[in-house]
Amino acid sequence: MKKTSLVIMAAGIGSRFGKGIKQLEPVGPCGEVIMDYSIHDALEAGFNKVIFVIRKDLEEDFKQMIGHRIEQLTEVQYAYQELDDLPEGFEKPKKRTKPWGTGQAVLCAKDVIHEPFAVINADDYYGKEPFVKLHKDLTCEHTIEKGVHPVSMAGFVLENTLSDNGGVTRGVCTTDERGNLIGINETSNIVKTAQGAAVQDEKGFTPLDPESLVSMNMWGLRQEFLDELEEGFAEFLINHKDDEKTEYLLPTFIDELLHKGRAQVKVLKTTSNWFGVTYQEDKDSVKDAFCRLIADGIYDKNLYENKVEA
Repeated sequence: MKKTSLVIMAAGIGSRFGKGIKQLEPVGPCGEVIMDYSIHDALEAGFNKVIFVIRKDLEEDFKQMIGHRIEQLTEVQYAYQELDDLPEGFEKPKKRTKPWGTGQAVLCAKDVIHEPFAVINADDYYGKEPFVKLHKDLTCEHTIEKGVHPVSMAGFVLENTLSDNGGVTRGVCTTDERGNLIGINETSNIVKTAQGAAVQDEKGFTPLDPESLVSMNMWGLRQEFLDELEEGFAEFLINHKDDEKTEYLLPTFIDELLHKGRAQVKVLKTTSNWFGVTYQEDKDSVKDAFCRLIADGIYDKNLYENKVEA
């Protein structure tokens, strides 16, 4: 079986969530966290290695909460996202406290990625279908122009990704007739309305097409992409050497490659419903959602019963 990895970005600080580490909040009936379900779905789809990108100071709690359990199911590697993990010749700005972003998170795992890989957020539930589609794409041969990176992206229907408890940021996608990505428009404060979706600002509400496809930071990438990502990070640091807040974002970098003709991004449409713990108030609704999935037979009540040692 071809080796494929699932890279889980779990180093982010959940500032909007309030107290606690949102990636480690139990949401399942037997103490499962959201990424338990993502890992379950990924392994079921054919992925056979998991890479956790975490903060070093969370390592002990993280391994106790989930890491040791997953190590009994598949190969597990850890990578650590730190502010001073920078390319040679660069130093962290003295006043920088904000993480460098999802682009750097993936780069932190470069030394343990040796195969095609998918990237997801730890605090998002994606559903089964996108893992199946990403795995199929990652294990297929792509015949595209030399020097162009084959990239795949799970494209979620906007109305299936909104929170009942506040605005969200989504990468709204434009595609061509073949389903290839043309561009991503990072759009902030998208709220759920009676009509479906709208951007809310000081001027009011601007409607959005609820059937639009959006990026939820679920990507399929190849190992060769990492060299390109590393070069892009060095360029980012040169251009933002005195910036204390700007982040090196994976979707932004992929969009830049796309417009330079150095990436071809296949959008894999999914009708799966996204949900996640963006706000503290989301936790109860997420728990209810998993209860419904269990009642419908999508998951067992004890996700890993008879699969891991007690």
